[in-house]
Amino acid sequence: MTPFLAVVKKELGSVLRDRTILISILIQLFIASFSSGLLLGMLSLYDADTIMRFSGAGIRVGIVGGEDSPLASLMARRGLHTQAFSTLAEAQSAFYGGEVLALVDAPEDANGLIEVKLYLPDSDTVSSLIRMVIQEPLKQYENYLRAQRGIEVRYTDLNGRPATSFEFVYSVLIPMLMFFPAFVAGSMSIDMITEEVENKTLQTLLSAPLTIDGMISAKIASAVILAIVQCVAWLALLQMNDIEIQNKVWVLLLAMLAAGITSTSAAITASFLQDRERSQFIYSLLLLAGVSLSTILNISPITVISRFAVGDAYTSPLHLIVFGVTFAGLYLFLLSVSRRLMK
Repeated sequence: MTPFLAVVKKELGSVLRDRTILISILIQLFIASFSSGLLLGMLSLYDADTIMRFSGAGIRVGIVGGEDSPLASLMARRGLHTQAFSTLAEAQSAFYGGEVLALVDAPEDANGLIEVKLYLPDSDTVSSLIRMVIQEPLKQYENYLRAQRGIEVRYTDLNGRPATSFEFVYSVLIPMLMFFPAFVAGSMSIDMITEEVENKTLQTLLSAPLTIDGMISAKIASAVILAIVQCVAWLALLQMNDIEIQNKVWVLLLAMLAAGITSTSAAITASFLQDRERSQFIYSLLLLAGVSLSTILNISPITVISRFAVGDAYTSPLHLIVFGVTFAGLYLFLLSVSRRLMK
């Protein structure tokens, strides 16, 4: 076995003795294994029926128009308490006086067009709650108006999952599971390198036919290998939860590049500081800065991996070039500063 592979084997074996890393892996395993249950729990926050079950009785909505207004009937059927007002001035007086929590005005102009105006309280929490429970009656009212004008929309012909679940799975869940191992890989790289420096075992390790560059490369390789193994397992568990993922090879390749970028950046930080606590702190700051900068420049790996996962026709392997170039540049810079560890 070559010295390079021996170091990789040693570092992978040490993971089994590190409780912190094992706990982080178990957390990811829990998320991936119960992704369907997690999805259901998160979506319950946006489920108007669930909210109505607990808080609907206390929501009073004022409606400009008579009691026989179709909109008032739809809201009452939803379980909301409605109060009709003959004029907008009366409704506004009741709204600002606290008699009703929300106010809906749907006047019809001279051309027969109806513009729905919704008045909400200043409290963001209450406003959000009202918007969630009132959206279904407003959708039904929109369909009612379409039917009155002879416009038919065949919703039964629309296939696929609800937009909310789709956005959560592909914009949050998959990127979190694919990139969290990369973040852990960076922390592992710092621990591997600073441990050799602080325990004064670096010179002993280099007494073997292994250069300082080879030693650091082996440690980075072990961290990236562990990250990829996790990503493969998470993709398999997501598939078992009936979550379809397209372009799995490109998803894994991007996850590998992300792990390489974080591990190399962490190794550079450790090479300069040679202290675990300071290196971990600076690495965390650099990680936050890097994620923020990539979002601002519209080259966020989160966006790219989401598009790969949904099978976006306009996202190709060429989008990986910028991440590959970044990884190569950081690795070359690491090789130029790695000898600082010998001082």
